[in-house]
Amino acid sequence: MQSCHFGLCLSVYIITFVLGFPANVLAFYTFCKKVRQKPTPIDILLLNLTISDLLFLLFLPFKMQEVMNNMLWDMPYILCPLSGFVFYMTIYNSTSFLTAVSVDRYLGVAYPIHYSVKRRPAYAIAASIFFWFFSFAHLSIVVITPFIGSQNSTSATPNNTREVCYENFTKAQLNVLLPVRLELCLVLFCIPFLICSFCYINFIRILSNLQHIDRRRRLRAIGMALGTLLVFALCFGPYNVSHIVGYITWKSPNWRDKALLCSTFNACLDPLIFYFSSSAMRGNVSSVIQGFKTRLRMSTSCHVNWDSRGRNNKTTKDKEHTDDINAI
Repeated sequence: MQSCHFGLCLSVYIITFVLGFPANVLAFYTFCKKVRQKPTPIDILLLNLTISDLLFLLFLPFKMQEVMNNMLWDMPYILCPLSGFVFYMTIYNSTSFLTAVSVDRYLGVAYPIHYSVKRRPAYAIAASIFFWFFSFAHLSIVVITPFIGSQNSTSATPNNTREVCYENFTKAQLNVLLPVRLELCLVLFCIPFLICSFCYINFIRILSNLQHIDRRRRLRAIGMALGTLLVFALCFGPYNVSHIVGYITWKSPNWRDKALLCSTFNACLDPLIFYFSSSAMRGNVSSVIQGFKTRLRMSTSCHVNWDSRGRNNKTTKDKEHTDDINAI
């Protein structure tokens, strides 16, 4: 059984949840508002990416509970395949939507006139439905695997009161799971990463030659492209490399859980991509910060006023006390 280091795994899960959940809620509000007012393909794609991240974060507490219980599953067994399915599906969903965003960005700068004519929100909606269905179909293996040969495996039998979740695979389960993992790596990581790299490298090359665009806007767009590629490689790369290693050695690598932690961090890094991709997101973040500063100033001024009143009352009482003594 793979043993995820208690302190490391729990810290990553808590940090991801605490930072990622409010940031994605703000992003969800922003893109819902934009899509209702004037939907654009990029906003529809980012909204779906936000929903995917929020779904991931909502099921993250199950992973926290599993780590705190020493990687033993003591919750109702139905939650094991369900939480695992949502956990892994949303990870691969993110690669699809990040790739779609890169394609939209590239076409927008490479063929600005032609693409602006052909650009339709309906295409983004159709692509989003396809991505959800594609990820759903591929990651159904997470639900199926625990029940393959379950009559011969105590670790996969739902009747056990204390068991591991999606671990201790039998030979029959590995014969199905390892090839599927390799296919997931090739279809849902390698191909999207190559497309994303092609789009953003050319996006940066074209923007660098467009001198009429404001330098600040150009640098922000280039930073967004480089940041997305970096997030894509660092968050999803190690976990998918574990699929290749697992297929070659025909067993799950011992470091697979730690590689998965990199993918977990993606849920709190995506809002940074949203920030650089959407002016509405930047505006809402500025409003939140400004509101926080205003409340902080009001709170500080209230404390100062109360302190001033306290000092004035104390001075008045001291004066009255002095007058009483003089009268005596």
